[in-house]
Amino acid sequence: MKTVWSFAMETCHSAQSPEIIMESNMPDVKPMKEISQDFADDLVKLREDIARLAATVSELAGSQASAAKSTVMDTVDTAKQKISEGAADMQSRARGMSSDIGAAIESNPFVAVLTALCAGLLIGMMSGARR
Repeated sequence: MKTVWSFAMETCHSAQSPEIIMESNMPDVKPMKEISQDFADDLVKLREDIARLAATVSELAGSQASAAKSTVMDTVDTAKQKISEGAADMQSRARGMSSDIGAAIESNPFVAVLTALCAGLLIGMMSGARR
């Protein structure tokens, strides 16, 4: 097995010039101008890929925001509808109770007057005589 030192010694003692040895050992070496052009081309492609990626992420974020907005709006609409239905139900119950109370007063006016008198006395006693 050859060591790095022995390889270097053999190379130095050979009759070939160092340039020829380098060329013969590295046949796939590209000129610097070609390498820099390849690097510039790769950078351009990388920039284009990053721009496409940013556009895709932006589009995805926009669609998710739109979906979230739609979900929130649907929830708000559902809540409005339920509140409206509840208010209408309470209003119809209040009207029904009002008509029931009116009918009870018309059918028993004496009981209605006594009930109102008792309620007034009770409220007066609870609030206390303030002098």
